[in-house]
Amino acid sequence: MSADRVVKIRDVRTPGETYSIRGWVYRKRIHGKATFIVLRDETGVLQCVHHPNQNPQVKIPENLGIEASVQITGIAKEDKRAPGGIELEITGFKLIGPSHMFPITKDQSIEILLDLRHLWLRSRRLTQIMQVKAEAVRAAREWFHDNEFVETFPPILVGSACEGGATLFSLKYFDRQAYLSQSAQLYLEALIFSLGDVYSITPSFRAEKSRTVRHLTEYWHIEAECPYKGLEEIMQVEEQLFAHICNTVAEKMPEAIRAVGRDPDFLAKIEAPFKRITYEEAVDIVHSYDIDMEFGEDFGARAERALSNHFDKPFFIYRYPEKIKPFYVKRDPDYPGFVLSADLMAPEGYGEMTTGGAREEDLDSIVERIKAEGFNPEDYSWYLDLRRYGSVPHAGFGLGTERLVWWMLKLDHIRDACAFPRVLNRVTP
Repeated sequence: MSADRVVKIRDVRTPGETYSIRGWVYRKRIHGKATFIVLRDETGVLQCVHHPNQNPQVKIPENLGIEASVQITGIAKEDKRAPGGIELEITGFKLIGPSHMFPITKDQSIEILLDLRHLWLRSRRLTQIMQVKAEAVRAAREWFHDNEFVETFPPILVGSACEGGATLFSLKYFDRQAYLSQSAQLYLEALIFSLGDVYSITPSFRAEKSRTVRHLTEYWHIEAECPYKGLEEIMQVEEQLFAHICNTVAEKMPEAIRAVGRDPDFLAKIEAPFKRITYEEAVDIVHSYDIDMEFGEDFGARAERALSNHFDKPFFIYRYPEKIKPFYVKRDPDYPGFVLSADLMAPEGYGEMTTGGAREEDLDSIVERIKAEGFNPEDYSWYLDLRRYGSVPHAGFGLGTERLVWWMLKLDHIRDACAFPRVLNRVTP
């Protein structure tokens, strides 16, 4: 191979071949007269060694720092002691960008690492997490495309609430008040009348004053809406999409998944259909763990964790009490006081991954519900038009991308599932 051609580290495979690679100094040590440099790029790490008596024309700066960017040319050699079993005997070296006193060292606190997130993203662990996340989103788009969903691009600036006023981020929009979107759902509902099955992948914002390991104030939301589908049909869409993402990521990125801490075989075996239990059955399970919970309440953190640990595979909880679900959820005609809503739950204590269900298509019913929640129907005039002009039964759901990655990789905290996490006390870097 020509030494003029720069390749990725993953492509350095054949002993005796000459390669040129670019990357950043991951580790450096001097043993005797030899200098060992472990170089990293987005595809992996590679040990490079310089023996000055063999290649005296090559000069390695004595003050070469961690995270300096360099280009190295060398001859590939087998070495079982090196990462990946191969190393590069350096025959050419070029410093591209120096690095002096890289501020991240061993055993630093979480807060310092969050302050230096823009640099900590270079760590192998976060690199692999971000690569898995990208593959998960790609797999989602693949499933939607293969099933004839149309990708759409709803607004982020909105004039009214979707999930509830208590979690809205408000801002001044010229001479009026506007909000950051909590969900694209209402706009996706408008799009089904022209495009049929639709989806979007957009940022959503929730002003929740929560410090749990599962909450973010900004996250990426995979959402879909489908005309002429009910609760059971939309659960089938969710479980098929969910299984496809898990299976694809397991197939495409087993090494990264394993390195972060999950056995890829676990994700490879996720398959639809998922178990379904009613809200009433879920409450009985919660009570079996001696957790105090009133019937009709939403599941708190302890209750949801108990439910999630009760099962070893993803499952649905459906038919919730009306009072704990938003105005747009359709009432269950066979169970007064309940609605046709379902949450997809992940096992192992991780809990809710999606919320979805049938949407109320009757104009009078949805106006009544909007008023009951303390909203002004006039703020939803365009949304109510969807019920005035050719309304149809329809259903949809939302899946939090970071929640999904958090569970898939068995991460300790959801903040590690996003490059620049936004939580209650952090809006930088």
